[in-house]
Amino acid sequence: MAGRHFLQIPGPTNVPDRILRAVAQPTIDHRGPAFARLGREVLDGMQRVFQTTGPVVIFPSSGTGAWEAALANTLSPGDKLLMFETGYFATLWRDMAERLGLVVDFVPGDWRHGVDAAIVEQKLADDRARAIKAVAIVHNETSTGVTTRIPPVRRAIDAARHPALLLVDTVSSLGSIDYRHDEWGVDVAVSGSQKGLMLPPGLGFNAISGKALAASSAARLPRIYWDWTAMIKNNAAGFFPATPGTNLLYGLREAIAMLMEEGLAAVFARHQRFGEASRRAAAAWGLELLPANPDEYSSVLTAVVMPAGHDADVFRSIVLERFDMSLGAGLGQLKGKVFRIGHLGDFNDLMLAGTLAGIEMGLAAADVPHTRGGITAALDYLAAAARPALRT
Repeated sequence: MAGRHFLQIPGPTNVPDRILRAVAQPTIDHRGPAFARLGREVLDGMQRVFQTTGPVVIFPSSGTGAWEAALANTLSPGDKLLMFETGYFATLWRDMAERLGLVVDFVPGDWRHGVDAAIVEQKLADDRARAIKAVAIVHNETSTGVTTRIPPVRRAIDAARHPALLLVDTVSSLGSIDYRHDEWGVDVAVSGSQKGLMLPPGLGFNAISGKALAASSAARLPRIYWDWTAMIKNNAAGFFPATPGTNLLYGLREAIAMLMEEGLAAVFARHQRFGEASRRAAAAWGLELLPANPDEYSSVLTAVVMPAGHDADVFRSIVLERFDMSLGAGLGQLKGKVFRIGHLGDFNDLMLAGTLAGIEMGLAAADVPHTRGGITAALDYLAAAARPALRT
């Protein structure tokens, strides 16, 4: 097919040419002085991205590996964990915790709402024996387009005067949605390279508070590859205890530079514009959004509910075949019921316009009931909500 494929899933995202060129550099000795400089650059840079002064460790892994590292370094067999059913990935993290031998109080949800801070406070207040050792939540649930507000959760933990750690999955929010590790009092953040950081998959991250580090000294879940201790010790000089993802670290250095050149506040505002424009397009089409609370709308993806009697996967297949564009599938209980529009990472107004045009043409081609005009509604909004001026 002529032209460039539109990869509009909510991760992995489009990798900009600038990062591809960085990744293509020759591999170097990961025990040599040149690598030490690279190591310190990316470790220091990721502190700025997480907005923390504490350590950030980088594993050659997916975000799933970083999930396991967060649990294995802070908890012991039989420890109790408070988690919330906000969507597919929250459920997978629960499954992992149980397989590791943890006891999970999994608060049921409808996959349309984020974490209710009032429930967090009540659960912890009722835990008089302090059996709950950690609260683990997903910041931006990629399967649903719902973003949980972290500060109210932190305030709920504090209001209950509970010592539980706060673990937060930022896989699809870091580098796209405002996340403030230190200010929000998060103990361990989990993330991955393939979304807001604009890299290929392959790097997993933990940002770690002092409280989490202290907990790791007493944690008894088995860990070897995922052990923070050796990572932090070697990272002090820019090195890693095992073979690192050298070429992905080249790309990470470039990604950090791109984020800092634009400015994190501008990056977050850009994603907010795209999220609102996409929602306005869906509203003009007469299609329902999956998130039920406007305060929890995601800036990095929009999950759209298909009308009754129409299969979202059939629609996605038609869009791929006719217009060479990939849209996100419905996951788990949402399979066939929603399609997801990714609008994050290396992304601009014209790319969003093309994406929404492909969707509107696809709705017509698939005979999905809708009203034309979604593209116009989005473009009108983008024109009125002017793009922030570039830094000079």
